[in-house]
Formats: sequence, C-alpha cells, structure tokens
Amino acid sequence: MTTTAPSLKNHDRRARTGTVVKHIGLLAVLLVLLYPLIWLLATSLKPADEVLTSLKLLPSRFAWANYTTALDGVSGVTVSRLLINSLLISVGSVIGNVVSCSLAAYAFARLRFRMRGVMFGFMIATMMLPHHAVLIPQYIIFNKLGMVDTYWPLILPKFLATEAFFVFLIVQFMRGLPRELDEAARIDGCGPFRIFWSVVLPLTRPALITTAIFTFIWSWNDFFTQLIYLFDPEKFTITLALRNFVDQSSSSAYGPMFAMSVISLLPIVLFFFAFQRYLVQGMATSGLKG
Repeated sequence: MTTTAPSLKNHDRRARTGTVVKHIGLLAVLLVLLYPLIWLLATSLKPADEVLTSLKLLPSRFAWANYTTALDGVSGVTVSRLLINSLLISVGSVIGNVVSCSLAAYAFARLRFRMRGVMFGFMIATMMLPHHAVLIPQYIIFNKLGMVDTYWPLILPKFLATEAFFVFLIVQFMRGLPRELDEAARIDGCGPFRIFWSVVLPLTRPALITTAIFTFIWSWNDFFTQLIYLFDPEKFTITLALRNFVDQSSSSAYGPMFAMSVISLLPIVLFFFAFQRYLVQGMATSGLKG
C-alpha cells in the first residue's frame, strides 16, 4: 500500500505533464498555422509607410482609413458590387456542381450500362489533365458563342459535370449505400430518377455538402479563369479587384489592398465554419449513418 500510492501519484503527475506538453505543442502548431492570417489582419491596419518597412507585427497606430479606402472599391466599382459578383459566380458554381456531379455519380455508382467502366476510367483520367491544356479550346468555344466577358464561361461548365474530383467523391460515397434500398424502391414502383431523388440523394447529403464547400472556396478564390474571361470592371469579382487595386495606385495602396483581402476572406471563413461538421462527415464516412 505504501509503495503503490507514491507510484500512482507519480504516474498521474507524468500523465498531467504529458497532457500539458501536448497541449502546448498543439497551441504552438496552431499559432504557426494562424500566423499568416494574424499578419494579414495586422498589416491591413498599418499606415502606408509601415507596410513594407516595419518588421513589427502590430502597427504603431491603427490606420482605419485603409478599410474606408477599400470599401470605396476600384475603378468606380464598390466592394459591395464586387462581393455580389463573386457570390453570384460561386453560388452558380455550387448549384451546377452539386446537380451535375450527383447525377453523373449516380449513373456510375448505381446504374448498369455498356462501357460504364471505360467511361468512368476516362473521367478519372481527366483529373490528371492540366487546366491550362483545355483553356484555349474552351476560350475559342465560348468566344464563338459570344459568351466572353460574361459569367457563363465560369458557371456553365459546372452544369456539365466537368469536375471529375467531385464526381469521384460522390461515387465513392454512393457505392457505400446498400443496394437493397434501390431494390426495395424498385419493388414499390420507383424508376431510376425517383430512386435517385427520394432514396439516394438524401443519404448522400454529407458528400454533397463537401462538394458545395470546396466548390464555393475554389470559385471564390479563382483568379486566372476570371482574368481570362472578364474585361468589364462592373463584372469584376473581388479577386480581380485586388490586382487592379495595386495596379491603380502602386505601392501607396498596399494598406487598403490588405484591408480588401481581409474583407474578401470573411465570406469564405463564415461559409466554412457554418458547414465544417458536414465537411468532416462527408470526407470520413461511407455508407449509412445509424
């Protein structure tokens, strides 16, 4: 008894010490990961003469005028208009990917048709095709259709299941659903589309929300494709406006540029935190949840 009690106390002490060390290590890693965001927020409040010259994290004085200038926008277009343009493209892309990719995934995962394996393999192979390889043919097609300098080249491909990654993600999720559900619905007189809409689609919600989250973030942060297709400043997104902000006023606009960067990040952060639990569930689960 006398020898066991001190050993238990030592064991508990070592366990508590190990827990504290682990938490300190995790906090240190978290600080490293969050430091770029902290630096961005701090720099957005720095005066113009400190943005590139001062190594201090915190500004000597808070330049709230950076946000005032950023809210005025660029080229006569306000930040509210830029945010609406970005939101329009992102929401349209989300709807297109969720609808088209879920339909394509349902066909590959649950239906039987000729050359299904070959077509699925060809679809997977497109994931290895660089985006720049198809950019010129796509631009020529949209230019002949008169869609350049509109939002159609940025949204329309999403309704054609061109994102092979999301099709593959949803296919893997649907393959984990019991086929007995399809058979029971077929006995009740349901056709393929009714089975998809009433049985499979509700159970695939985690994968669909994962698709929506990634599509929203990628579309919101897209710069190169928008730069190729959009020319009118009234149609610019906030991503394009950041580049024009620097071109317009050169180095004196770095403070407002970082302020506009913070504003552009807010919708993504809010969208992510609103659906993060579905993101983890969609990436980690396969099959039915009990």
